[in-house]
Amino acid sequence: MATAATRSNPHPHILVFPYPAQGHMLALLDLTHQLALHGLTITILVTTKNLPFLSPLLSSHPSSITPLVFPFPSHPLIPPGVEHVKDVGNSGNRLIMAALGKLEDPLFNWFNSQSNPPVAIISDFFLGWTQHLATRLQIPRLAFFSTRAFLVSVFDYIWNNVEKVKSLSEIEFGHLPGSPVFKQEHLPSLFKLYKRSDPDWEFVKDGLLANAKSWGYVLNSFDALEGEYVQWLKTHVAHDRVFNVGPLSLIGPEISDRGNSGSSSDLNDQVMTWLNQCPDGSVVYVCFGSQKLLRKEQMEALANALEKSDTRFIWVVKPGTTQQHVEGFGVVPDGFEQRTAGHGLVIKGWAPQALILNHKAVGGFLSHCGWNSVSEAIVGGAMMLAWPMEADQFVNARLLVDDIGVGVMVCEGADSVPNSDELGRAISEAMTEGGGMKTKAKDLKEKAFAAVSHGGSSMNDLVRFVKELGQLGR
Repeated sequence: MATAATRSNPHPHILVFPYPAQGHMLALLDLTHQLALHGLTITILVTTKNLPFLSPLLSSHPSSITPLVFPFPSHPLIPPGVEHVKDVGNSGNRLIMAALGKLEDPLFNWFNSQSNPPVAIISDFFLGWTQHLATRLQIPRLAFFSTRAFLVSVFDYIWNNVEKVKSLSEIEFGHLPGSPVFKQEHLPSLFKLYKRSDPDWEFVKDGLLANAKSWGYVLNSFDALEGEYVQWLKTHVAHDRVFNVGPLSLIGPEISDRGNSGSSSDLNDQVMTWLNQCPDGSVVYVCFGSQKLLRKEQMEALANALEKSDTRFIWVVKPGTTQQHVEGFGVVPDGFEQRTAGHGLVIKGWAPQALILNHKAVGGFLSHCGWNSVSEAIVGGAMMLAWPMEADQFVNARLLVDDIGVGVMVCEGADSVPNSDELGRAISEAMTEGGGMKTKAKDLKEKAFAAVSHGGSSMNDLVRFVKELGQLGR
């Protein structure tokens, strides 16, 4: 049987495989939107419960994007019905990654059953095992990184030097531009949690190392932010199929439903009406992503800080399970919403984050510094009040606070309980006196928009990327 790569197709057929975590999936869906606009035929693979996340994309491109739905493979440590990292938290990545690896043989069989199979695979970097699949199918695989080039460089080094890095309290990346140094506890969680000889962890490690063998890299960043690291990556992999195409949130589908799997028009209207009544730059937006649930003491400290800051705010609260609620996780303190009703808005569950950050009333973002949130903040021109907790967040916070000066560190660590007086003062000072940071944030926003405009660095890379994919269909 002829391999997929030998078939001719005027509109190259590509398989896109996102990883089921908010920050990963959103960016790849944004990229998929652009690939469809550029005339590619796309099959996008999801498991059953993640299909609703594709709704905006499928309605925008009914003829060029087709979903491929597989049942989520079982895993003894994943509760039935769980198919997304938001339902297990950051520490559950290992299990989700290992479970999805069981799709390799079913996918191989699916490819071989198609009359017009995809000529390439674009898959998330947490799905590195798809490199083995692509090798079996004799087609190219591109690793999609929902994050930035610097983190890709860090990942490459630490996973190739596990024992050495684990033995150090501080790690100097002397081979990278600027020779950055990071504390062991500030490295990505996936690495810190790694346990040698555990089968799931070895699978995770093998997959992450396999990314280096991919035919190309696609990054959600832009050259004005970190062009030197993109150049380093090209030199490191010894080819120029490194495509820096972000911020992808700027070129995705309509932003009002971004990351939502249900209807949201009433909430959007309510939030926009509230923001329209606020002065420009007066609102701090508070959100810690789709995975992090704050415990009772953290909720109380944050609520007290917001009240003491005397600053307008929108606070997005991730709700927990019934049992977590009983234990105080994600519970807004009694009376807080009533006391702050004049200048605060609490949203429980999903919120239209991109829409909020793009509103002129929002001036700051108290965030965990996940890359999706950072990227959306850059696009919105909001300065950051950084509270990194896990994953890549400490690395991202360093960029914002120390390297480009668009943020201030207000707390550190997933278990930290901030001093509410100090946090309240930090919020108030940043929002009223952070002129320098606000100016830099607006400047960075302009550079982001320039990157995705005609002739900009990201748009040029996107065009180059589509052209490369087009050659595969011939």
